[in-house]
Amino acid sequence: MAAPAGHLRPGRYLAFFALIVVALYALVFFTGSGKPTPKLGIDLQGGTRVTLSARNPDGGDPPRESLEQARSIIERRVNGIGVGGTEVVLDGSNVVITVPGEQGDQAKSLGKTAKLGFRKVVTSQPVTPVPQSSTPPASGAPSSAPPSSAPPASSVAPGASAPPSSPANGGGGAAAAPQQQPPDSDAQTKKEIEEARSVRQNPDLMSTDQAKLSAAAEKAFASLKCDPKVSDPLVGNDLTDKPLVACGDKNTMKYLLEPEFLPGTEISDASSSYNTQNSQWVVNLNFKGDGSRIWGDFTSKNTQKQAAFVLDTQVVSAPTIQSAILGGQTEITGRFSQAEAKDLADVLKYGSLPLSFESSDATTVSATLGLASLQAGLIAGGIGLLIVFIYCLFYYRLLGVLTILSLGLSFSLVYAVLVLLGRWIGYTLDLAGVAGLIIAIGITADSFVIYFERLKDEIREGRTFRSAVPRGWSRAQRTILASDAVSFLAAAILYWLAVGDVKGFAFTLGMSTVLDLVVVYLVTHPLVAMISRSKSKVLSNPKNLGLGAVQQLGSERKAASAATGRPNVKEA
Repeated sequence: MAAPAGHLRPGRYLAFFALIVVALYALVFFTGSGKPTPKLGIDLQGGTRVTLSARNPDGGDPPRESLEQARSIIERRVNGIGVGGTEVVLDGSNVVITVPGEQGDQAKSLGKTAKLGFRKVVTSQPVTPVPQSSTPPASGAPSSAPPSSAPPASSVAPGASAPPSSPANGGGGAAAAPQQQPPDSDAQTKKEIEEARSVRQNPDLMSTDQAKLSAAAEKAFASLKCDPKVSDPLVGNDLTDKPLVACGDKNTMKYLLEPEFLPGTEISDASSSYNTQNSQWVVNLNFKGDGSRIWGDFTSKNTQKQAAFVLDTQVVSAPTIQSAILGGQTEITGRFSQAEAKDLADVLKYGSLPLSFESSDATTVSATLGLASLQAGLIAGGIGLLIVFIYCLFYYRLLGVLTILSLGLSFSLVYAVLVLLGRWIGYTLDLAGVAGLIIAIGITADSFVIYFERLKDEIREGRTFRSAVPRGWSRAQRTILASDAVSFLAAAILYWLAVGDVKGFAFTLGMSTVLDLVVVYLVTHPLVAMISRSKSKVLSNPKNLGLGAVQQLGSERKAASAATGRPNVKEA
């Protein structure tokens, strides 16, 4: 049997709750550098959602393991370049990137950071050829320096290219913004890939026969327009064991490259820094064990020659090797700006994905539309609260006021938790999350209804309001716990199985359900107990509490029991 109301000390419960609220809002206002507001998703504050479609060279479905690895690398790249509040999830064979705020341009370039490799430069020429075109040397006898038409060389040194051609700027001419193919174009796409391979990856490009080499190189250079508006069928489909003719230096140069000698997956780390001794920005590059050995062998045999860093058939940088690099720690120097150095470091560090991607869809939500969505969500929540308030005041009178107060305190908890989660784990509130909060209003109000109806049941049996409170709570709390447990379990399962926006709905629903229990136990029940012990005629009047009718019915039952001689309910 539950303890009587007098044994409960409501003041302690209310003080503990007040301490929780003070602690939360102290964290909100006195910790962190952000505003004391929740982080909003793109559908509320505006932003960009990019869908990247994976491609396999053989045209088949990408392996799930490769997709997950690609998603993980893209997520690390997003975190590495400082894009806050971004979500990277898998949707079938697509990778969906959601970027709240005004950082969408960075997300649109992530699909280009796909397959990175290192190739030796055989020769190069400008996109607009000079009158005296040079003849490519044979593979076995590459020139000791790039031809006179090449841009001023940057360099690679131990421990220590023209500035990099940033993927974000469409750095290799052919691979920028691939055009979306119609559903029935698979055969045409494969044909275009084979045609491009036969010209730009022709084995004759490595021939020792000067005539074959010259003819193949001339044809390959002529076929490559380096136009950022034209998609390149070789993006993600180039063969690493074949030579390659590619664009670079922001679409100003064409390169003839040898087969790949080192994959980008052998890079362990890359970063940009300012060299105070030489007063210039540099890129620091570290290789893994095997990569360090291969890089050391290559640089030892190719001093004063160029090595091209190729990203999806685009030469992002082609520095000249100054000396042998045996320790795996490499410094790339050139006329880099800070942004260019960081772009190249990001490409080298995060560019090696097991699959290639194209941006199949990019949706941008304006801040104005986001604000309108937020206002619509707030209006919907306000209408829901107003209806609950009217119902509670009409049906429960002063107990309805307690319901309104409890809902307000529950909202204060939810708001503070949302702000702190946005700072600590980058949680963003979207429209689905707002829907979860609105539904949680009903769950929270339902807990109060269960409690108050239990009180009515006890009073209907002939008990006074004071004695009905502990008995009604003893029975109601079991129902409340069971109800909230079911709601929380459903939200947890939904969060575990769902992706994207549905996770936001499940998260806010589950969080609000937990906070509902906190409010019911620490606020609603203690306040009801305080009212039951109050000596105020206003507060103790059953009619003012919406209990007049049930108390009259209880009195009638009590009188009828006394008249018939049947035992009545014993007061506690």
